[in-house]
Amino acid sequence: MNILDLPDEILLCILNKLNNINILYSLVNVNQRFDRLVLDSIYIRDLDFTANDKSQEYRQFLDRFCTSILPRIHHQINKLTLGHLSIERLLHIVDYSQLYSLSLIVCVPETILNYLIGDTILIRLLNKQITHFNLKTEFRTIELFGRYEPTLFAMVLSFAKCLTDFTFVQCHRDPSTNSLFTVFSPHCVSSTLTKLKIDVNTLDDCLYILDGRFDCLSILIIDIEKIRPLLSNIDTTKQISKLKYLSLTSISLTSFYHEFVPLFRRMPNLEELTLFLFVKRINSTYIDGIHLNNEILIHMPRVNKFTFSITTLACNRQSNIILPSNDDIQRSFIERRCQQIGSYADDNTMKIRARCHIYSLPYQFHMFHNVTNSFKGGIFNKVRSVIIIDDIRPFEHEFFQIISQSFPFLETLSIQNDEPQKYKTNSFTFITFPHLAVLNLELAHIDYVEQFLFERKTRLPCLLHLTIQYESLVMITNNFTNDPTRLNFTQLKNLVTDESFIRPENFHSYFPQL
Repeated sequence: MNILDLPDEILLCILNKLNNINILYSLVNVNQRFDRLVLDSIYIRDLDFTANDKSQEYRQFLDRFCTSILPRIHHQINKLTLGHLSIERLLHIVDYSQLYSLSLIVCVPETILNYLIGDTILIRLLNKQITHFNLKTEFRTIELFGRYEPTLFAMVLSFAKCLTDFTFVQCHRDPSTNSLFTVFSPHCVSSTLTKLKIDVNTLDDCLYILDGRFDCLSILIIDIEKIRPLLSNIDTTKQISKLKYLSLTSISLTSFYHEFVPLFRRMPNLEELTLFLFVKRINSTYIDGIHLNNEILIHMPRVNKFTFSITTLACNRQSNIILPSNDDIQRSFIERRCQQIGSYADDNTMKIRARCHIYSLPYQFHMFHNVTNSFKGGIFNKVRSVIIIDDIRPFEHEFFQIISQSFPFLETLSIQNDEPQKYKTNSFTFITFPHLAVLNLELAHIDYVEQFLFERKTRLPCLLHLTIQYESLVMITNNFTNDPTRLNFTQLKNLVTDESFIRPENFHSYFPQL
């Protein structure tokens, strides 16, 4: 049977399973019937050109779109996502009269700056019709980051007169870089913006955003690279009455939690709060339900949803500090009739450097960091990245079984533990991490290197990226003399070591993809 013999209903079912860009590329101008089906607005209104943006064949792909496809559909496009090559080719080729949502996913910020100078289509779009703008950049050096990031942010806001939803994120950031607002503060304003998703470097940036310059802002999703002491003279007393949703993430360890807790006391109308934090407290106890209620939630009477993942690193050398048990932590939430929560906590035998992790359930984050031996398991289907760490106790085989069962879709794992395993035997059943693609063993004892890289103990069918000490690599391969088929290296495409080395002659037999 020929595909043209199928009725329209079946063809549409097939097309709905495919990428709409590929559908348009393959079927436009083939015949009148395909044109009638694929030029429907369902395939045209939202176009994403980033899937193959770095391939050599992509230029030919874009040529056909520029000459044969975009001239027929440009007036029906509502949402457009462009990558580095497609920005240069497609952004200025036609008039997008119905476009209201634009996403630019680029590697070189200079490209965007060039389009924000002079009378360009991007400026006209931002000025007259774009209400949703997503800008994702990747700065190749710290110098470029510090030079261009504040400029880009300020220039977009200065041109965007209709903007209600702005996403401004970076692939790589540097915590030593200055605030976004230090240089361009007077220009970083908007009277139309209601939703902002942004990656920033400092707590100062967060306070600048909430100082009234975005007077219609009701949703703020902010990721702070490093929470440090405030450097700027910012008004921290003004009420933030219009904010209804706040999500604040900072994965780096901070000793300055007390600097931003007062911020939460200025949001009387907040309805949803999301926090992901890693807090260091010295000569103090864990953050628990009592603390969250008394220091934060009591000041937010309208909050109806609180999603959180908060790890406390308690560093105590004073003998009079008594750390609560995990049961105590649980009771601190139950007594305040809080939602279901999960927790695990190190006991007082580790109080010089002890960890406690509290989190709302069901767990909503893709990261699950600072997992210690105190973790007893659960089911976390949304988690893709895990960091396991313990300063005193070794990780035994059973612990890794718990990890594999608790995080069934785990893709990235980092192991930090220099304590040798106490129980090593070949009789253990092997463990499988079916989706694990990135593994960091740089700070792991050789026992964990063996645990994960020997196939008789662990199966890693999707491992693509490995970070490891060169000394550990030599030991695990017995100076590249062990049987390479016993190791989890067959799919590996990227190997990072702490020192450079000359590849032995049989290197390719261990790493056939490198």
